[in-house]
Amino acid sequence: MMHSTSFKQALAAILWLGASLLPQFALAQNSPKTAPTVESKIRNIDGVAAVVNTGFVTRKEIDDRIAALQKQGGKLPDAATLRKTVLERLIIEKIQLQNAEQEGVSVSNKELDKIIGDIAVKNKLSLAELKVKIVATGSTYERYRQMLRDDVILSRYREREVEAKVKISDAEIDNFITDRNRAVAGAGAGTGTGTTRSTPAGKGEPEEIDVAQIFIPADAAAGAGAQAEAKKKAESLLRDARGDVDFLQLGALAAKDNPKIKFQELGYRTPDRLPQLFYDAIRNTGSGQVANAVVKSPAGYHVLKVLDRRALVANAEPQQAAPQEGTPTTPQNIMVTQTMSRHILLRSREGLTDQDAERRLAGYRDQVRAKTADFGELAKKYSEDGSAANGGNLGWMGPGDLVPEFDQAMNRLQIGEVSNPVKTEFGWHLIQVLERREAQLTIEKQRQFARAAIRERKFDQAYQDWLRELRDTATVKIINADDPASSPR
Repeated sequence: MMHSTSFKQALAAILWLGASLLPQFALAQNSPKTAPTVESKIRNIDGVAAVVNTGFVTRKEIDDRIAALQKQGGKLPDAATLRKTVLERLIIEKIQLQNAEQEGVSVSNKELDKIIGDIAVKNKLSLAELKVKIVATGSTYERYRQMLRDDVILSRYREREVEAKVKISDAEIDNFITDRNRAVAGAGAGTGTGTTRSTPAGKGEPEEIDVAQIFIPADAAAGAGAQAEAKKKAESLLRDARGDVDFLQLGALAAKDNPKIKFQELGYRTPDRLPQLFYDAIRNTGSGQVANAVVKSPAGYHVLKVLDRRALVANAEPQQAAPQEGTPTTPQNIMVTQTMSRHILLRSREGLTDQDAERRLAGYRDQVRAKTADFGELAKKYSEDGSAANGGNLGWMGPGDLVPEFDQAMNRLQIGEVSNPVKTEFGWHLIQVLERREAQLTIEKQRQFARAAIRERKFDQAYQDWLRELRDTATVKIINADDPASSPR
């Protein structure tokens, strides 16, 4: 019932973005609608910064985007670099929107109304109150709808196009599991660092390096506070990684605690197939060792570990390695943290407002905390799903088994602790954690785990390749991007 999907996660990001747009609308006002004169038409043409296929990016669009970034605060690049970066982003967005329209990707008014309704709920506003808030920023409700529509179209188009480019074979899944089992077996052999038993390359001989990373995003245009917070988190993870811990599990747990953090095992790659920043950081790092320092890239901060270095085998398939004697080749070593929890669910329905649902669940929470009521008995009496008969017990659940909002709230709880009311797409929940354990994934789950890890690694690369392909095949002419729209001509 509460299983998640990648599109649901994408939609959740859209809802957040829709809410975050509210304070920025003063920067995106529509001009008064008056009959265009010849002079105004000339000014409009003069205001074009770049022609993109059959459309264009205006200098005012650049100005508005820069103003929004400046309003967020924090350190930004110099004016020329910032303007160039913003222009490039707008060009890419324009190309994607044009292609999406040609491919028939759209958002119906009914869908858009539902998304806006969800944004209002998230901000604890009625639709009328949301409209008033938008108008108070100096923009219009129609402009807000169009910006949100574009965001959803872009999200759907990117997901569809890039997903189709990510191909994962059964052999890759088998190799991933074998490589990970070999790393675990090597760690269990007494190294404590995850060192494997691959044959190292001789001096000057070609080699392959298996690198894993924990990535903490921090866009170059993010404020100084966000940058500092991301760096602090990365350095904390680096300290943890230097201890006697499983780096793969450390990354998985960090990603569970914060969905923005990404964990990736890149697989065996020759140095030329690694990002130069990564290779520079681990050039002299041995198997099973963590890079000496956090790596900073334009996208954020990276904590790197060399899982293995091995001699390059001529004509070997990527990520393929011969099994070592005594190394498990069946998927039996991928361990995950499972949680047993129970909940009380009040479903979203006509006649039950969010405020009423939240108030009722807060009352149940206070009773349980005061030990005047038993959680299981309350669940049997009030929970509105199939688990009610069992006292709300959901059984053992692992990473990805529940929708993100529920999963994140559950993972923050100590054993026996009761959450505050939590909102998901199914309604409002009160959650209590009963027990946790480390367990091996079933064969089916292990293959799902492997597929997801490979997909994550490939998706990022496919996305960047796709963006470059879009940009290279588009007809773009930069006219005048340097001057702001208000500058005299």
